[in-house]
Amino acid sequence: VAPTRHNAAPQQPVGEPPQWTGLWGTTLTENTSDNRELFVRTTLRELLVYLVFLVDICLLTYGMTSSNTYYYTKVMTDLFVLTPSDSGVAFQSISSMADFWTYAQGPLLDGLYWTKWYNNQSLQNGDQSFIYYENMLLGVPRMRQIKVMNNSCKVHKDFRNEISGCFDVYNEKKEDEVDFGLVNGTAWQYHNEKEIKGSAHWGLLTTYSGGGYYQDLNRTKEESAEILMEMNNNLWLDHGTRAVFIDFSTYNANINLFCVIRLLVEFPATGGAIPSFQIRTVKLIRYITYWDYFIIGCEMVFCLFILYYIVEEILELRIHGFSYFSSIWNTLDVVVILLAIVAIIFNVFRTIKVDKLLGKLLEQPDIYADFEFLAFWQTQYNNMNAVNLFFAWIKVFKYISFNKTMTQLSSTLGRCAKDIMGFAIMFFIVFFAYAQLGYLLFGTEVKSFSTFVKCIFTQFRIILGDFDYDSIERANRVLGPIYFVTYVFFVFFVLLNMFLAIINDTYSEVKEELSSQKDELQITDIIKQSYMKTFMKLKLKKEKISDVQKVLRSGSNKLEFKDFRETLKELGHADHEISEAFSKFDHDGNQILDQEEQERMKRELEEKRVSGLAQQPWKKLWEWLSGEIDGGYRRAWQAK
Repeated sequence: VAPTRHNAAPQQPVGEPPQWTGLWGTTLTENTSDNRELFVRTTLRELLVYLVFLVDICLLTYGMTSSNTYYYTKVMTDLFVLTPSDSGVAFQSISSMADFWTYAQGPLLDGLYWTKWYNNQSLQNGDQSFIYYENMLLGVPRMRQIKVMNNSCKVHKDFRNEISGCFDVYNEKKEDEVDFGLVNGTAWQYHNEKEIKGSAHWGLLTTYSGGGYYQDLNRTKEESAEILMEMNNNLWLDHGTRAVFIDFSTYNANINLFCVIRLLVEFPATGGAIPSFQIRTVKLIRYITYWDYFIIGCEMVFCLFILYYIVEEILELRIHGFSYFSSIWNTLDVVVILLAIVAIIFNVFRTIKVDKLLGKLLEQPDIYADFEFLAFWQTQYNNMNAVNLFFAWIKVFKYISFNKTMTQLSSTLGRCAKDIMGFAIMFFIVFFAYAQLGYLLFGTEVKSFSTFVKCIFTQFRIILGDFDYDSIERANRVLGPIYFVTYVFFVFFVLLNMFLAIINDTYSEVKEELSSQKDELQITDIIKQSYMKTFMKLKLKKEKISDVQKVLRSGSNKLEFKDFRETLKELGHADHEISEAFSKFDHDGNQILDQEEQERMKRELEEKRVSGLAQQPWKKLWEWLSGEIDGGYRRAWQAK
């Protein structure tokens, strides 16, 4: 059974006229099932159009990115995360509430407010801060904390006399919403997510809501320091605090990039502190330079392409119905189009939202500039474009995979899919058994085994040779080595090699079957035909009859097809041309030209040369050579 080709999409019944040709003509809308040349030419046209679309989407995607984003992120990370205070406390080293206040009143304030040059001369921008002299601080920074209620958990009766309060791990249902401390002011009064237009955040320990108790700092360092001192003295952080957020945004006009920074310190129920940070460098203002206006043109072309492909997919769906989705490539077409439509809608939304937010900020520079929402969705937009571009490149295989060489990979994967699925069940039973064993044995001491999910990724890393054996052995001196040795033996040496053996055997079978198949017209043949015609017009191509006669002169009493084919292929002839020429004289269909058949070929070739046909274009010569071959004889040779 011949391997299934990628393009084996439903075709129209043979004999029906094409329903859509020309601009909207594709291999699914034209009747190409009985016309190999039409199929190849249609596919080639689709490929050329798609390559233009691919270049356009690449320009759009890379036009929205810049190498400056990395350096901008690195500069801000070095300043706000790695810079230590006089006592040596940096954000990354915060381990207690005291360390948090040391950092907030030291490196944080020093990093936020830059109003003087390094020689203490004024920047002459009033109280507007320019971090590193280049990055304007937008609005004022905001600090926000989330708390849990007292008695949100139960204390064992044996400890109730010594422990009066119990603050559980964070849960949105247990979030504290009661005013505390000084009561007056936003720092001591609870505000829900809707009131402060906040958004949930996925931290290292859990996901936190967008509400809480917040305090906006000031535009000057001195006033902000007073605010922090008051919060520290009145115990703003206490037993119930589970997370503190520090949010602010900057803008660099030199490179037209926004940097939206969120510093998070989580205070788990175990005590201590766990710092983390999120720095999103995004391009929110799109159209400033000439390059940006070039990107506008690319965006318009992109929209036209999406409209074109929408119409094309609708026509194909109309012809084939739900059977259209039987091909994974058609499903991929729909996915790419849907992602593109979402990207276009979001691009319009983002442009309007940024203009509105910047206008409000310019009117009220003393308020908190909340770019977190836009930065989050801009990041998701970039991620979506990255995935869409990936799928767009993968889709190129749709147009080149019917080539015999390209078919081998897809046919191999398709044929061994059932075997791989059966193997996967056995593999993951063993794999997850070891993951649970590792979690229970080492989860309390080894970070890479601290959660079940981390165990899964750690075991994949072990397969690739990335592991920390010493930590496993320290966690359990007896079961640790046993776990490691048996896992490597069963999973790496046994199961992984079984997986490779399944693919290797199937690949060998597919390759053997493809080598025995009849050669069909390929895209490369169409291209060869085109440039050979051009060379003939320029008299740069040698006479084809001479090539065939050269092969006959070098042959023996019995000339095999494979030798005939290899020699002519080296001289630049296409497979289907060689096959047709050989079959005309191979009367018995044994793919061997005996002495009599060779003499007949030589005689007819010489007659045509003498008659002057060799001076005609190669197309007419080949029409004679392939001729009107007897239908019954040709079918018999192909079957043979």
